[in-house]
Amino acid sequence: MNIHEYQGKALLAKYGVSVPRGKVAFSVDEAVKAAEELGGPVYVVKSQIHAGGRGAGRFKGNEGGKGGVRVVKSVADVKEAASEMLGHVLVTKQTGPAGKEVKRLYIEEGCDIARELYLGMLLDRETSRLTMMASTEGGMEIEEVAAKTPEKILKVAIDPAVGFKGFHARQLAYGLGLKGDQVKSAVKFMTALYKAFTDLDCSLVEINPLVVTGSGDVIALDAKVNFDDNALYRHKDVAEMRDESEEDDKELEAGKYDLNYIALDGEIGCMVNGAGLAMATMDIIKLCGSEPANFLDVGGGATAEKVTAAFKIILSDTKVKGILVNIFGGIMRCDVIAEGVVTAAKEVDLHVPLVVRLEGTNVEKGKQIMADSGLPIISADDLGDAAEKIVKAVKEAA
Repeated sequence: MNIHEYQGKALLAKYGVSVPRGKVAFSVDEAVKAAEELGGPVYVVKSQIHAGGRGAGRFKGNEGGKGGVRVVKSVADVKEAASEMLGHVLVTKQTGPAGKEVKRLYIEEGCDIARELYLGMLLDRETSRLTMMASTEGGMEIEEVAAKTPEKILKVAIDPAVGFKGFHARQLAYGLGLKGDQVKSAVKFMTALYKAFTDLDCSLVEINPLVVTGSGDVIALDAKVNFDDNALYRHKDVAEMRDESEEDDKELEAGKYDLNYIALDGEIGCMVNGAGLAMATMDIIKLCGSEPANFLDVGGGATAEKVTAAFKIILSDTKVKGILVNIFGGIMRCDVIAEGVVTAAKEVDLHVPLVVRLEGTNVEKGKQIMADSGLPIISADDLGDAAEKIVKAVKEAA
């Protein structure tokens, strides 16, 4: 689960992570009031959307104008910026061409920036440990830094038996070129960040930029905080921060049925049971010359109702030109999948090619259900056969 910058900063501040003062605003009047309370003389007006690159982004209808993060020097300027942002669609590298409507702003006090750095924390799957990363290239996308100058990314893997210690923080601080009191400030900052990450069951915390002020303080100028959905039951206050208006409608609908769904940009809709099998299905679709439209894992204990919901979600994507159902029935019974597919196809008036590959428990019964349905379902013997058939069917239907 993602949250907005202002929410992330509020949570981190509770753990002692240093952040600038700021206030959220849902209207122009609230933005003006926030600026007056902050007192100036410099303000930063920040669009709050679940996407990066806000400063370099542009608003639809005003592509040549200013971005979604602006530094201003008066309350009047705050009012003007807020009027130009709220209710308008901001397009960034991460939003895609559709952009996102700005429904809230964060009005923050200005900061005396001496240096911009990067600091992030996540689970590194290569080491199976929480890892803190730092770089002198603050303000840049870390993926770009990793591609062009990977030597500028510093990492420390944290042994869970030991936890995050001062020497970890000092190693990163010295690697960033910090000196004297800056190092002390960085150690305090990183220690607090680690505590917040572990206590809140985060999956990612990214501070970009992390700034060193003219007085030597280390402050989070931005904050991207993501959480492990599986642990949200332990954090009701965090779960309440969820902004569903920022999320994909299909992913929200999938969540109601405990389906693992992620929308992608391809044309072949996928319904599979098991994450590994789903990844393999997506790979073989690409190998056959097409692109998957989604990742969808119905799980090992899905009911006909869940399968029906999954099928409807796939078909609600206008980019989908064909569907591949790939089920290996261990715990999951193939006849249950077949019943769900047939029910959903009839309810939504199937209008794209459908290929189904079933194997495992009650497979013959499942195939018979589909054969008796009267629907134009294409049966496949194995995964390779299924991928070839759906790609061919989509091309022929085009």
